[in-house]
Amino acid sequence: MTQDDSAATILHPQSEADIRDIVAAAVAAEEPLAIEGTGSKAGLGRPVQAARTLSLAKMSGVTLYEPEELVLSAKAGTPIAEIEALVDAHGQRLEFEPMDYGPLHGLCAGQGTLGGVVACNLSGPRRLKQGAARDHVLGVRAVSGRAEIFKSGGRVVKNVTGYDLSKGLTGSYGTLAVMSEITIKVLPKCETETTLVLRGLSDAEAAGAMAASMGSSAEVSGAAHLPMYVAARVADGALGNDAATLIRIDGFGPSVEARAAHLGRGLEKVGKVERLDPQASRRLWRDVRDVRPFVDGTQKPVWRLSVTPTRAHEIVMSLRMQAAIDAFYDWQGGLVWLKMETGEPEADLVRATLRRFGGGHATLVRASESVRAATAVFEPQPGPLAGLSHRLKEQFDPKGVLNPGKMG
Repeated sequence: MTQDDSAATILHPQSEADIRDIVAAAVAAEEPLAIEGTGSKAGLGRPVQAARTLSLAKMSGVTLYEPEELVLSAKAGTPIAEIEALVDAHGQRLEFEPMDYGPLHGLCAGQGTLGGVVACNLSGPRRLKQGAARDHVLGVRAVSGRAEIFKSGGRVVKNVTGYDLSKGLTGSYGTLAVMSEITIKVLPKCETETTLVLRGLSDAEAAGAMAASMGSSAEVSGAAHLPMYVAARVADGALGNDAATLIRIDGFGPSVEARAAHLGRGLEKVGKVERLDPQASRRLWRDVRDVRPFVDGTQKPVWRLSVTPTRAHEIVMSLRMQAAIDAFYDWQGGLVWLKMETGEPEADLVRATLRRFGGGHATLVRASESVRAATAVFEPQPGPLAGLSHRLKEQFDPKGVLNPGKMG
């Protein structure tokens, strides 16, 4: 184990035993620990007040990769970019298409780790078809807030009996345990892809086009809508200013061609349809995934809204009438990215609007540290669910030493 001496001490465990020892010392002293990989997602959640940080940056490396079995295990601090490059070289990919929060928070791209992706349950545009990180985790090794090493799951897909701790830790933001090693499933990458682009649709028209595409036989793997001017902020401006509705189709070459042609003929009733080649399509969806339209070098609040797809455009319209906002849609409208142009989060307005249109979840994913400290960053849980979360925290981390306040 190594240690950096600074205003906040950073501890670098190099083994699972080191993690256990660090947590045990924190429990004994009842001193909180901030848990991180490389810190690329430190801007998510409420600020953690801790004098010591447990960094997993040196807990890196792939420990198992069996391409024929579609399974990979790696230490929690392994860069996700390194894993994606490895599986790509074997004709495979991570189906949940994990997003990179770094650029949105003013950091360089490609710094995220496997542990961070799983801890935050990240996913990209393919989420609407293939699920989030949680659906691709097969097993974990971790150290609880009791300083106890445990493992859950294994190396095969059907290996769940009783409570699945792997799923429980996914999305817990490091508040339940420190993951040391994670096993995930990988899948063959598609031979090719294309994106159909409809131009100039209103948000309401785009909602209809995306719903029709998702309900078709085209097996759509991505459906997003970039309103006017937002479209110009992706793919180095290649789309121009007009609104762009994006429908992605991927798979085996001849199948992609046939499905795209069939769906394109149907969409021509709505508007002119353009086709992107595979390279342009991949670049475009990477920018949508990483919220590039809002990568502006500021800390203006950005919300991630999970809502009913058919109500998304109504929610955005209502908010536009009450506040200065910018927005675009992913997951057929089930995911809305919202930027507050005034610099105020206006959490009460955002959440009241969601309730008025049938509910949903609003998560503040970018804001200054002072704003995050004073705002309910995550959607407040109903009483029964909050009670369950509290009991789970009591079981895993009774002294509250792991990322205290991160989700509270």
